[in-house]
Amino acid sequence: MQRRNFLKKTGLGSAGLISIPFLSSWSKPNSKIDPKTIKKPIRPVVVCTWNFHNATTKAWEVLSGGGNSLDAVEQGVMIEEANVNNQTVGKGGRPDRDGNVTLDACIMDKDGNCGSVVYLQNITHPVSVARKVMENTPHVILAGKGAEQFAYEKGFQKEDLLTEKSKQEWLEWKKESKYETIINIENHDTIGMLAIDENGDLSGACTTSGMAYKVGGRVGDSPIIGAGLFIDNEVGGATATGVGEEVIKTVGSFLIVELMRQGKSPQEACEEAVNRIIAKNKEKHKDFQIGFLAIDKNGETGAYCIHPGFSYSKYDSTGQSNNPSGAFVKE
Repeated sequence: MQRRNFLKKTGLGSAGLISIPFLSSWSKPNSKIDPKTIKKPIRPVVVCTWNFHNATTKAWEVLSGGGNSLDAVEQGVMIEEANVNNQTVGKGGRPDRDGNVTLDACIMDKDGNCGSVVYLQNITHPVSVARKVMENTPHVILAGKGAEQFAYEKGFQKEDLLTEKSKQEWLEWKKESKYETIINIENHDTIGMLAIDENGDLSGACTTSGMAYKVGGRVGDSPIIGAGLFIDNEVGGATATGVGEEVIKTVGSFLIVELMRQGKSPQEACEEAVNRIIAKNKEKHKDFQIGFLAIDKNGETGAYCIHPGFSYSKYDSTGQSNNPSGAFVKE
């Protein structure tokens, strides 16, 4: 991915299309809305962080065939979890500084049910394990060896996740870095996916191999409900990518959904969330990347990022084209 070519022409690849004005009675209960200005919500729709077009294509196949949003987001992000050429998600992901590939993921449905796995090793599809946690246990989060053992009990197969390419890059990093863990804004392109099905129900998923060459045991925002992902079926959903520590500090995805509940559009809410991080970090924010993606109940989307490079992929029922509004960036 040429992430530095951040939507200079506001193109989104397989992006969708035309945003619907943000008009919802629940957002402004005391206002008078002209029925003529209310447009039919776009559904189904799926959107994900970065140019993971194969992932949105798979999710769209589920949705356009009448499937539900939960199945769509799971099957969509699984494409990248299994893509060994994607070194930021799943199998082939860059390891921690000790050479271990550790994965984090979460999933959340229309009813607020959620499941998560953190520091999971030897399993290619952490998002599917997270769904099993949600559906087959009374818990929300399973971690480390406990999560791995649970996965085996549910029929998942043990696999070596460290590919030769990622291994050789890690060995080179060790020579140059003196074993110091330094944030590199190029090494944590989480895939977060949000979808609305034909019934108008929302779900979301988020999965990552985390920050490259992180300290062993480090967990970012991706598997943390409210930070890396949050869904409220009455309002919308949000997901994050970038340096997870900063997203956790602001409970970013939950913040965005609450801002949309108060009447902000997805775009406005994403910008507010990013600007709060900037305000807390002053000059420090120039050294890391944060991006948010959001969708409201009507199918309108928004995205915003601190640094150039962030993009997103979208499918909806109006077809495929460039989104004229684009995803904005804070230079």
